[in-house]
Amino acid sequence: QVQLQESGPGLVKPSQTLSLTCTVSGGSITTSYYYWSWIRQPPGKGLEWMGHIGYDGSTYYSPSLKSHTSISRDTSKNQFSLQLSSVTPEDTAVYYCAGGIGRGDFGSWGQGTQVTVSS
Repeated sequence: QVQLQESGPGLVKPSQTLSLTCTVSGGSITTSYYYWSWIRQPPGKGLEWMGHIGYDGSTYYSPSLKSHTSISRDTSKNQFSLQLSSVTPEDTAVYYCAGGIGRGDFGSWGQGTQVTVSS
């Protein structure tokens, strides 16, 4: 069974870049047809899908976040990462990484990591 674990700083200052990494175990991020997503949940709000990177390295982002979101991967470490630039306090959220077969599948989730944007 695939397991995911987020890591990264819990506090980021406004205007800086938020960087998180998801380490995947129990399966390869290059396994065909798997897609690996970042999803966040601001306090008191619902889940927001941010973007994904595919088994083939292809990426796709939420149109509302595309201008300051980047997802990359390190296949040697079986990790994928999120960078969110020019953050504001509105980017405060629990950030999750998730993966599954096909673009809309989120069968496996990390436990989530709280990121607070504050000076």
